[in-house]
Amino acid sequence: MKKIALMALVVTTTLTTGAFAQKDHPAFLHALSDLRAARWMIEHRPGNWNTTEDEVGAVRKIDDAINEIKKASIDDGKNLEDHPKVDEINEHSGRLEKALEWLRRARGDIEKDEDNDFAKGLRKRAFFHIDEAIRLTQKARDGVK
Repeated sequence: MKKIALMALVVTTTLTTGAFAQKDHPAFLHALSDLRAARWMIEHRPGNWNTTEDEVGAVRKIDDAINEIKKASIDDGKNLEDHPKVDEINEHSGRLEKALEWLRRARGDIEKDEDNDFAKGLRKRAFFHIDEAIRLTQKARDGVK
């Protein structure tokens, strides 16, 4: 009986924490969605072009930004491959340009004022990773033009 009560407490706490995070930090949830869309634009390619080192680095930085947001228990439960529906772009530089739009949107999403000190640290680290992803994606785009 104690095990069942303990399990119920753990499940309730987990669900409640997630609900508070979603209510208190909706911008971070939007950022997660935007980051996943940018990641998909960089990783999935309908053409036959090779992946550049900059693209690999940009995806790594996007993953780092996603992980920073998830560390604060702001997790929508979706995996990295789950992204909003995006238009297919067959041109390499066009896909990278679209990824840049998604990255800039993600950065804008988390620019809102934050009063939670823990979330402020998270936001600062997420900014760093997003800015690096933008820099690497721009470098990759400039290399394919």
